[in-house]
Amino acid sequence: MYWTLELARNLEDAPWPATKDELIDFAMRSGAPLEVIENLNEIEEEGELFESIDDIWPDYPSKDDFFFNEEEY
Repeated sequence: MYWTLELARNLEDAPWPATKDELIDFAMRSGAPLEVIENLNEIEEEGELFESIDDIWPDYPSKDDFFFNEEEY
């Protein structure tokens, strides 16, 4: 299983909190790439409720991970 920002972006509008099956259903209905569905299928926690993408991809970068000085613009 591998995640990229582009793949994870497909789950931004997912109905959090959600189970693995709900996320797979959402990904299929929203037209997410096959890689997203394959990654979700590889999750071993059946029935677990995921609060956000951070529960699936712990290294998911947050807004704070990007240095952007708003005062420059």
